[in-house]
Amino acid sequence: MTSYRPESCVLALGEAFYDNIRPATFPKLTLRFRNDRAAREVGLNALDDDAWIEHFGRFCALEGSLREPLALRYHGHQFGSYNSGLGDGRGFLFAQVRDERGRLLDLGTKGSGPTPWSRGGDGKLTLQGAVREILASEQLEALLVPTSRTLSVIETHESPERHDEEPPTRGAVLVRASFSHVRFGTFQRLAHLGDAANMHRLVAYVVRELFPHLASAHDPVFAMFDEIVTRTADVTAAWMSAGFVHGVLNSDNMNVTGESFDYGPWRFLPTLDPAFTAAYFDERGYYAYGRQSQAALRNLGYLADALATVKLSVDRATLAREYEARYRRALRERIERRLGLFPGDPAEATRLGTATLDLLGTQKIGFAELFHDWLGGPTAEARALASPRGPVYASTLSRPFRSALEGYRSRVPSESAAEASTPCDLLVDEVRAIWASIAKHDDFSPLHAKVRAIRTWGARLRGDLDDSTEEARKTR
Repeated sequence: MTSYRPESCVLALGEAFYDNIRPATFPKLTLRFRNDRAAREVGLNALDDDAWIEHFGRFCALEGSLREPLALRYHGHQFGSYNSGLGDGRGFLFAQVRDERGRLLDLGTKGSGPTPWSRGGDGKLTLQGAVREILASEQLEALLVPTSRTLSVIETHESPERHDEEPPTRGAVLVRASFSHVRFGTFQRLAHLGDAANMHRLVAYVVRELFPHLASAHDPVFAMFDEIVTRTADVTAAWMSAGFVHGVLNSDNMNVTGESFDYGPWRFLPTLDPAFTAAYFDERGYYAYGRQSQAALRNLGYLADALATVKLSVDRATLAREYEARYRRALRERIERRLGLFPGDPAEATRLGTATLDLLGTQKIGFAELFHDWLGGPTAEARALASPRGPVYASTLSRPFRSALEGYRSRVPSESAAEASTPCDLLVDEVRAIWASIAKHDDFSPLHAKVRAIRTWGARLRGDLDDSTEEARKTR
């Protein structure tokens, strides 16, 4: 069992980085979801439900961690416009802990009440929004996409007013775990203020606590930025290979450790569509599926501009070339991994990546279906041809894809691939049906069943059907 190792190292940054917050009080608290798998990794799984609610609903401090919650300050570019009025507006950093590998984890909230940065909002979250966050984070984790993890959802028995949800709404407070609460916008704020001293302090914190492998770097600012470029390229490639649309990739919604988080208007694509936009308010398609890589690069440019305060010198053309090369490499590797293949040489991987995306785009096969049908590459041919998509795979239209697979070796045992009898997708109609069951009948069983299915499927994708599958069966 992992021991509980509390931390409070964020306090070393100083009060210029945050505001102490008093959490909201709620009429009633009902536990709806607890992620014991994630809790086990930080030594919190032994909490009974009453203690869980005390910590993650009333926000009584975890022993040895932060004594008071902290709303972090940051700025950011939102849909291309700079906003200096941002910060944690309906959440805060509640605690810090170490995981089983000694890595720092931030436990942040969503829906925990107003802060100085709420900009007139109520600081609350709806239960529907919380359910959507559970589903997004679980599915992305199963697909090995770097993501925050939903640790807890507790219903608050309030009814927040929301123009994008039909009344009556149901309130909730959520806690998520991620490796960083430090956003690109955290650096942007300091640059905006001309605060070089605190910028150096922030760089030192990120290197010391989040990137300790860079501790001996000759130029820590450049080394940190270079690491962030690589991680950002990887998470963007992971979204693209998963057919995932985040929806709102503002610079305050990207963090330095390269995890996606804050799942509002997200969608998984039914079929590849570069123009698909998840957010109803994104009328220009600024953050459409096909523009996510461009958005990530643009945000890296904003970060580079901020770090000029501490003498980082990055040419934008060089940054674009480096990012694009790393993104393309990460996308090739992600596609190989989803197909259960040992890596090929760069030329093979490029050919396979191009053929895969072409097949997805021209034949409108779902991401989950194609990667399921061909899990194992050449060894999956008979299974793929026998699937409902078999006629497409047998046609000349798929010849480039099948040809690109020929030089690869499978890393997935054929029996493991066959066990995954159906692909585990997460399209919007299913998400709506899960919520409808809760809204109409107070029935959470479809939600918990879907989480179990996602975790079992994810374990099969990794080829490690071990006690994590048993843990999935016990998900609440």
